Amino acid sequence: MKLKLLTLGLFLCFCTAQSQEYFPKNDGVKSRNTNYTVFKNAKIHLDAKNVLEKGMFAIREGRITAVAKSINIPKNSIVIDLEGKEVYPSFIDLYTDFGIPKPKRAENGNGPQYDAGREGYYWNDHIRPDTEAIAEFSFDSKEAEKLHKAGFGVVNTHVPDGIVRGTGMLVALTPEVSEGDRILDERSSQYLSFEKSVKSRQSYPTSTMGTMALLRQAYLDAEWYARGNAKNKDLALEALNKNKNLVQIFATDNLLNEFRADKVGDEFGIQYVIVGSGNEYQRINEVKASNATYIVPLKFPDAFDVEDPYLANLLSLEEMREWNQAPANLKVLSENKVPFALTTNSIDPEKDFRTNLLKAVEYGLTKEAALAALTTIPAKTIGKEGKLGVIQEGAWANFLITSGDYFEKETTLYENWIQGEKKVLNSMDVTNITGNYDLKIDNNTYSLNISGEPSSPKTDVKLGETKIGSKISFNDNWMNLLLSSPDTTKTEFIRLVANIPSKTDTFSGKAILPDGKETRFQAVRKESTDKDKKDKKKKEDKTRSIVAVTYPNVAYGFKNQPEQQNVLFKNATVWTSEETGVLENTDVLVKNGEIVNVGQGLSAGGARVIDATGKHLTAGIIDEHSHIAASAINESGHNSSAEVTMEDVVDPTDINIYRNLAGGVTTIQLLHGSANPIGGRSAILKLKWGESADDMIFEQAPPFIKFALGENVKQSNWSGSRFPQTRMGVEQVFTDYFSRGRAYENSRNEENFRKDLEMETIVEILNGERFVTSHSYIQSEINMLMKVAEKFGFNINTFTHILEGYKVADKMKEHGVGASTFSDWWAYKYEVNDAIPYNAAIMNEVGLTVAINSDDGEMSRRLNQEAAKSVKYGGMSEEEAWKMVTINPAKLLHIDKLTGSIREGKQADLVLWNEHPLSIYAKPEKTMVDGVIYFDLERDSQMRADIRKERNELIGQMLKAKNNGVKTQPVIKKEEQRVHCDLLEEVK
Repeated sequence: MKLKLLTLGLFLCFCTAQSQEYFPKNDGVKSRNTNYTVFKNAKIHLDAKNVLEKGMFAIREGRITAVAKSINIPKNSIVIDLEGKEVYPSFIDLYTDFGIPKPKRAENGNGPQYDAGREGYYWNDHIRPDTEAIAEFSFDSKEAEKLHKAGFGVVNTHVPDGIVRGTGMLVALTPEVSEGDRILDERSSQYLSFEKSVKSRQSYPTSTMGTMALLRQAYLDAEWYARGNAKNKDLALEALNKNKNLVQIFATDNLLNEFRADKVGDEFGIQYVIVGSGNEYQRINEVKASNATYIVPLKFPDAFDVEDPYLANLLSLEEMREWNQAPANLKVLSENKVPFALTTNSIDPEKDFRTNLLKAVEYGLTKEAALAALTTIPAKTIGKEGKLGVIQEGAWANFLITSGDYFEKETTLYENWIQGEKKVLNSMDVTNITGNYDLKIDNNTYSLNISGEPSSPKTDVKLGETKIGSKISFNDNWMNLLLSSPDTTKTEFIRLVANIPSKTDTFSGKAILPDGKETRFQAVRKESTDKDKKDKKKKEDKTRSIVAVTYPNVAYGFKNQPEQQNVLFKNATVWTSEETGVLENTDVLVKNGEIVNVGQGLSAGGARVIDATGKHLTAGIIDEHSHIAASAINESGHNSSAEVTMEDVVDPTDINIYRNLAGGVTTIQLLHGSANPIGGRSAILKLKWGESADDMIFEQAPPFIKFALGENVKQSNWSGSRFPQTRMGVEQVFTDYFSRGRAYENSRNEENFRKDLEMETIVEILNGERFVTSHSYIQSEINMLMKVAEKFGFNINTFTHILEGYKVADKMKEHGVGASTFSDWWAYKYEVNDAIPYNAAIMNEVGLTVAINSDDGEMSRRLNQEAAKSVKYGGMSEEEAWKMVTINPAKLLHIDKLTGSIREGKQADLVLWNEHPLSIYAKPEKTMVDGVIYFDLERDSQMRADIRKERNELIGQMLKAKNNGVKTQPVIKKEEQRVHCDLLEEVK
């Protein structure tokens, strides 16, 4: 018994001493190899820039001990001669989920989940910085094999789940070691994304802007928590603070989200490493300005099958361009000195990685830049500079042995050494017989092409122009080749056999003819002639003809951004939208983006002169209620989303921007939707087509927010159990939040004050620092919101929709609120049954500031016609009707001192119409924003011709690609998404 206890004690002591080690998976004793392995006569790529010809290096116990032209060979060394071969550092992938099980989706419960599902953690389940990859990691030999074949030796892996995803780990793909020895860093980085956790059903956030707001709040809360202000322990915030000094890797899925991630990082002094989309070339200057290192997927879109001309017409120019341009993305990044690493994420590393890498090289990526993106840049990014991605003394012995230049298609990858452990991929003892040969048999000369891996070659044989069936095997340097008869009606074969012990330009052997006669054959390698090379190069260059990037990179984008001009409009009929009214035969001079003079007989003073005789010049149309140019409309996860802002989700590539300019619209208020009583903050935009999202924001405009009343917020037309469910509940939401806002404001001086982005916005509303535009329909709710606002000491700025405004116009005037309405919408849902087309005119007659809005991407480009309806229905004067789409919405947005009318000193937002602007036949000939002509009817006509030509060119390229055997994808018709207040999903 004592002996058993002693044995057990010794065992426990051993376990304690070895607590940081992993138990080996196999039985038996593994001896430690302390011998040196020395490699000589190799072409060694020390790093991406430096090469050592016929060099030597030694490794021992997983590390490189020496590298030089000549080194002393220790006595206990194994020497490997790599004559004629090349050595590269093995590759590093920083964005994988290698060895991590797929996160299990939360089971569907009864109704949505609003509160957190984890006790002791952050209030939102999608913030999961406490997740640790090492806790879920298990080495995946099958996936490791694929990565070995692609040349990878190290990966950074993580749990791809949540907005803040927790820590990743750096893992060596060493074939035969214990788990512990593979782990190079168990806390290598922190990962983030725009995607929610699948492990939780918690509703919030439902949008990209909600995700950004949540991330901002989490950072603020982590700082607050770090100061010791929290009463309760929060393991998520503790982890977020613990991880803040790690490399921060942010995964995105499109170019706009790349910029959005960088925006959040900049706000908190965090430089994210951004996992890109592969479309960085489309906005390369903005990408460069981010100062981020990018991790770029080696995934390119397949060509489309465009043989059916009807289906081809359904394909957008944007999709066609992406196929054509995306393979040059890495070249553009490199030329603009944007640091980037490559990832196998979203592709099969064994089948697609090298093919796509070589394609990128064909499209102009230098081999040096490609190697850096796979070695030194990821090593530096993850803090392992000098230890990984190089062949130098002290670095891990992670390297590849190849038959030649890795970036040439015919090169064979022989071995992938990781931590000094060899992984044989192709035997170096197998003779490489790939190439093109003249094969001479029995007075016939065949064309023989041998391709594929040396150990498993493939053949293509022709006799003249006739393709010959063939089958080859190559084992132990013995080749057996079977050729079918050129006459397919005969079952006859020629059998060839030869021993080929070393690479040679000529080999020969025995041939057995169909009649049994034996003879000799000879294969002579063919050298590509200069003409062949030139023809091949010419063919490749034509295939790789890359169309120009435009801004934005969609149809009607500009190849060069239009610039501000000094312009003199001569002899126009000028609709001033001022007390001066409509002026005949009048000139308007624009300089430096402003209107500097309005009058007759003005001189140009070096300005471009535009003859506007017989034409009408107006201020640009302003749409007070728009949902164009957005990637999301609603954040519907809570009944208040005052913390989110539409400025975060501006989409400058939306074709509706151009269409609106073509309809004379120059400024819009991009509103949050109507999913909740207190919606998100607005974005007031100048429609600067081709500019960035940030450049479109009207900086001088005051801040606004969207409120909503009626059916949408109580979820009458879709299933939902979120409070409120009744109109009474809607009122209570406002009362509760405004009460909380006052209490929050009073708590700002408290020692443990916690900054709350939602409450900060509510306080701005209460103090009149942020104006309210409220979605509304029926008179009872209009009255209710005015009374609630007055109770808390502020005014509602604008009621939008307001289709029963004619019933309460006098009370609205007393409150001081304006109206932005539809011209003649009614009866599209129950609460608008009392709408009438006289609404705008009645409210205007009472003395309200009235605007006509769109709430619709199609209607917004013909708001001039919508304004004209009040002339018909309400008997309004033409000038008063025109003001409802120019100066009146400017007044509602508090930008009337800057735009909305034609007067000296105002911004040059102008439209030149070919005839009376209220006519259904009127067309804008030129639309100017801040003195820049963003729409020009003549240029539009030329663009249409250019687009037709470009489409035909790209269709031709795709047809040629398909004929060359390139993989294609089907054309799928995409319906254009109509965006309104009630859109809950992301805009596609």
